[in-house]
Amino acid sequence: MPTPAADTAPDLLDCLIIGGGPGGLTAATYLARFRRRTALIDAGESRARWIPASHNCPGFPFGVAGNELLARFRTHAAEYGVEPVEARVEGLERNGQAFIATAGGRQWHARKVILATGAKDRLPGFEGIEDAIARGVVRLCAVCDGYEASDDAIAVFAPAEQAISHAGFLRSFSSDVTAIDSSGSDCSDPELLAMAEAAGVTLRSTPTRMVLEDGACRVEFADAEPGRFDTIYPVLGAENGSGLAVALGARVDEEDALVVDDHLQTSVPGLYAIGDVVSALNQIAVAVGHAAIAATAVHRALPANPR
Repeated sequence: MPTPAADTAPDLLDCLIIGGGPGGLTAATYLARFRRRTALIDAGESRARWIPASHNCPGFPFGVAGNELLARFRTHAAEYGVEPVEARVEGLERNGQAFIATAGGRQWHARKVILATGAKDRLPGFEGIEDAIARGVVRLCAVCDGYEASDDAIAVFAPAEQAISHAGFLRSFSSDVTAIDSSGSDCSDPELLAMAEAAGVTLRSTPTRMVLEDGACRVEFADAEPGRFDTIYPVLGAENGSGLAVALGARVDEEDALVVDDHLQTSVPGLYAIGDVVSALNQIAVAVGHAAIAATAVHRALPANPR
């Protein structure tokens, strides 16, 4: 017997949301308040969970830890009946005009899908990396918390040119910023040294060891004395969570982030994307704004649901 089209399935959702970070939970809250039949599947890997304390999240002038913030978003969504399913979506396909998502041996059928699958930072081979992040010695977003590193001895760990560029950005917050090459570049190259001088930063070669020590990061080099830094920013890129959309033919940019229109719809009709998986500024405030736009666009694109 042929498989029935997903858009006629009896358990058809109005919208499935994949990813339970701030963006995904906000989208679910909006759609629940629009009285849409919605489900949210979350693999528990939101970038927000890494944040020891965010001081640029609107509404929290004294800062808020990432996990506390996520708990608040979950509580808000739960007020409208949203109960996230803990699972990892392994496949997403089209069947008729609807989508089928597979996770943990289960399937969900939905007219629309919002991807809030984020991105996963590539971290350095740092001894005690999770502890260093929790202590604020390793920071992952200079836009988020450069202010908190004001007047610190700061280092940026990235391929030389990128490290110099990001170190130059951080000069807004400290006069003591070092660019540390991660790629084995020749840091005696006059062009690189000129770039570093123009940015007002020091350039150092690829380290042999990085370790958390006495509330700071000790960085050892083969060709020079060790350095001690209050704050390290690794800028090693990220693995974008766009794979489910790419498998459906969605367009991405050069960093594999999804390209969307003004309503946050990807190039695949009915498939929307929000937050860090999208080609945009990776910020909680941006993800929440994306969620409001996408959820409202989804509601308007669905058949009317009069009382």
